[in-house]
Amino acid sequence: MTMKIGMIGLDTSHVSIFAKMLHDNTHPYHVPGGRVTAAFSGGSPDFELSSGRVEGYTKELAEWGTAILETPEEVAKQVDAVMLEAVDGRSHLSLFRAIAPYCKLVFIDKPFAVTSRDAREIVKLAEQYQVTVMSSSSLRYAQGLQDELASGGEEEIIGVDCAGPLPLQPTQPGFFWYGIHTAEMLYRVLGPGCVSVHVAATEKHEVLTAVWNDGRIGTIRGNRSGNERFGVTIHRKESSRFVDIMEHPKPYYASLLDQIMRMFTSGVSDVPLEETLELIRFLEAANVSRETGETLRLNEIK
Repeated sequence: MTMKIGMIGLDTSHVSIFAKMLHDNTHPYHVPGGRVTAAFSGGSPDFELSSGRVEGYTKELAEWGTAILETPEEVAKQVDAVMLEAVDGRSHLSLFRAIAPYCKLVFIDKPFAVTSRDAREIVKLAEQYQVTVMSSSSLRYAQGLQDELASGGEEEIIGVDCAGPLPLQPTQPGFFWYGIHTAEMLYRVLGPGCVSVHVAATEKHEVLTAVWNDGRIGTIRGNRSGNERFGVTIHRKESSRFVDIMEHPKPYYASLLDQIMRMFTSGVSDVPLEETLELIRFLEAANVSRETGETLRLNEIK
């Protein structure tokens, strides 16, 4: 039976990407099992990258036969699972609060939230209404990264260096806009357990150094100087290997959609909410450090 999926927040390219892979069975990376049957447009008036894209993606989704409804609650009541796609992380708590009583399976696109306070409230609501929630950047599941972890083993990893673009958006503070992609790669490799972060920042570059509770160190290099490729160097006891995330032919959004559909069908998220909460504290700590130049411990973020 085809799963009925709702989309909430039609202001990101992810709407188009996911809809095509779900609906078009001729797509080279078609993901079967679901169809977007209902959606709520949403949008944030003070964020041009949201408000300026709602109309186009709403029209595209309607052309796939999706019903465009007036409220997120209406969507949640009519579907089996929800993809909360709103590009503005500030809106995620209010949107999730609206749908939590009506839908038990929800994917929240990055960023999960842009404050730890909002993140904790989303988790509290998920527990109250017994909603299975998963949140992730597509870079966590980039196929090149998955292949390297599978071939080299994960137990012997002693550190990792991640790199990617780091454009800034005033409404999505600091690392929350694009830094979350490299942070997700970092956490995919090292797992939870970060205790402190320090950021050195200039106008064009930022370097984050993070220390884990077992002594491992991970770094993120973010740039605003033209290089828009994502890459990761994984350090093991005997060697270091670089993975150019952009080289693998399978789009990382296809790998993420595979995981989302797996969660929708199994009711089990691949990313524990405890790890997602830590990731939000990590990004908040990074934002404080990039402004002050100080080293921040994650347990200082309340």
